Amino acid sequence: MSTIKRILVTGGAGFLGGHLCERLVEQGHDVICLDNFFTSQKTNVAHLLSRPNFELVRHDIIRPIILEVDEIYNLACPAAPGHYQYNPIKTMKTSVMGAINVLGMAKRCRAKVLQASTSEVYGDPDVHPQPESYRGNVNPIGPRACYDEGKRAAETLFMDYYRMHKVRIRIVRIFNTYGPGMHPFDGRVVSNFVRQALAGEDITIFGEGEQTRAFCYRDDLIEGIIRMMNGPDEFIGPVNLGNPGEFTIKQLAELVIELTGARSKLVYRPLPADDPTQRRPDITLAREKLRWEPTVPLRDGLKKTIDWFRSIDMRQFRAPTPNY
Repeated sequence: MSTIKRILVTGGAGFLGGHLCERLVEQGHDVICLDNFFTSQKTNVAHLLSRPNFELVRHDIIRPIILEVDEIYNLACPAAPGHYQYNPIKTMKTSVMGAINVLGMAKRCRAKVLQASTSEVYGDPDVHPQPESYRGNVNPIGPRACYDEGKRAAETLFMDYYRMHKVRIRIVRIFNTYGPGMHPFDGRVVSNFVRQALAGEDITIFGEGEQTRAFCYRDDLIEGIIRMMNGPDEFIGPVNLGNPGEFTIKQLAELVIELTGARSKLVYRPLPADDPTQRRPDITLAREKLRWEPTVPLRDGLKKTIDWFRSIDMRQFRAPTPNY
């Protein structure tokens, strides 16, 4: 029996999707990368276009598509607040209708399908660190709800297809991830700080900088996703994937200034509505079921990320929205 699989990666030209495609192509699988290029760029996968086992399709997962595949990684959705709030209705459609479309394909093809969910399903948590059993503290009518509730609804759909149709699902909840390949204008805190520091600008901190995040290096995160897909069918998740090391936003800014050698000052702005005050994954389940935990410390990962930012031409990247 062939070990080569036909694999669809939605959102495959994004930051995580592009690296996942690269890993799967290197493993010899036939990979279809599907993306509408709203927040991603073809440059993320341009080096794969000459590979015979890689195919790039411009398509919006909101609309059905018929493909024959063995596995689906559903990563399609804007993930940075400025981007997913730019068109909140479209964001919700991407999560909900996108999930319906990939689940329908998985049902028809008898394929395994993995949902890239998010730590945002926990909202502004009152349980810390956050285990998978925690049901969250989400404002369903706030400006972030299009993403938070969209991802929660997608998890609901995955579980219902599993219970009703026995679709072989997997759910991972991804915490803050960074690394080479981040879009310089994605509006996330790591890319914002690095871009500002390298440009000699002051670093913008929202709030007092005491809110915490846990930053997972890209390679570690993708390894966890692949292990989850390849794991036994009896473990469907959800499972937290992230680095349990917790840092304040101010600590991150100070570390970026140190590693870049910048003379940037910290400038404080009002905290956006519903911005979580703390975020840290409990990865007990990932350690137990997947034998997975992060291996790259924040300092080492940031050095690699900063080196990558120094190597690129910022003029080759377009800001997807005015909100970065």
